Amino acid sequence: MNSSLLSRIEHAFVFAQQQVRGLTERDPNFYPLYTDGGRWRHEKPAWTRWCDGFLPGMMWIFYEETADPKWRELAESYSKTLEPRKDDREVHDLGFIFYHGTYRRWYEATVRHGVPDQTLKEVVIHAGRTLALRFHERAGCLRSFHGDDSDFIDIMMNVGIIFYAAVETKDKALLRLAHQHCLTTRRTLVRGDGSTSHEGIFDRETGEFLRQTTQQGYRGDSCWSRGLAWSLYGFGACYKLTNEPIYLETAQLNADYWLTHIPENGIAPWDFDAPEGGPLSRARVDTSASAIAAVGLFNLAEISPTAARRKAYLDCALRTIDSLSTNFLGESVDGWEGILRGGVYHIHKDLGVNESVMWGEFFFVEALQRALRVLSVAAV
Repeated sequence: MNSSLLSRIEHAFVFAQQQVRGLTERDPNFYPLYTDGGRWRHEKPAWTRWCDGFLPGMMWIFYEETADPKWRELAESYSKTLEPRKDDREVHDLGFIFYHGTYRRWYEATVRHGVPDQTLKEVVIHAGRTLALRFHERAGCLRSFHGDDSDFIDIMMNVGIIFYAAVETKDKALLRLAHQHCLTTRRTLVRGDGSTSHEGIFDRETGEFLRQTTQQGYRGDSCWSRGLAWSLYGFGACYKLTNEPIYLETAQLNADYWLTHIPENGIAPWDFDAPEGGPLSRARVDTSASAIAAVGLFNLAEISPTAARRKAYLDCALRTIDSLSTNFLGESVDGWEGILRGGVYHIHKDLGVNESVMWGEFFFVEALQRALRVLSVAAV
């Protein structure tokens, strides 16, 4: 079982490199968001520029696994272009760009080679401080790009860059701010059963929490699968950065909801509460949500305190990656330019539905990396 699974994952990892290489040769210096009919270059609108770090992030992962200097050269080139965005105060996604995707990975590459470049770390810290400027003191959370009264569950994937900056600089105020965001999000967006809301609305003046709502889920009280995946991965990552027990407890609560509601193959519906039929049917999957959750589950399989939990999380992560690698690679459709089909960007706006989406590409590649390492160790 593991040898055949390893073979399928190795094939998917090679295919991912082919697709990224093809994109850079076909359309150099282009940072896409989602495909339309399987093509990256099109005229359909974006929402915000939150995905630019994912393409170079994949290049860094390819370099980490292959040591091919051509991947490092490309990764550096595509990362450097993004450096000015360390001062971008318009988005809540600087963690995606600089922590998950580019400069942290670049800095860690210099550490592995014995020549740490502190200027690269400083870019990550700077971006973390910029993101912290979005903090709403009375509400106790970081404001989403959608408005001063809004907190997105997505921000749990970005707050890690503030923890990183706080720890590296020993900035207690910055650390307090990041903790406060996590605790507010836990209180207002994570439900008792482990499901999550996409967005919380707060009173602009008093900071009072008013209600749960959504921009991309089925309803304000539904469980949008990508939001749940953001929370599962995000709280687990914050635990690894801080050792704060409530973050691990929250990630496990999210994971338990995921495991009890996901189909056997690990591929999530776009919203767990979507209806059985109609244009918004739960039959419509979101492979990007499954890829994100898989990485989060790999993380929990390392840090959860009980063997039973670790096994359940690892088994689900591997089943998910196997399903994605077997049934959703772009190679099954002639001319498809993405790696992973079946993603969803914004279902209500009919943007990037059943397409490749850049965050799905990145987290799928990260999940492949994690699976390769797990299975390679098991094979020894």
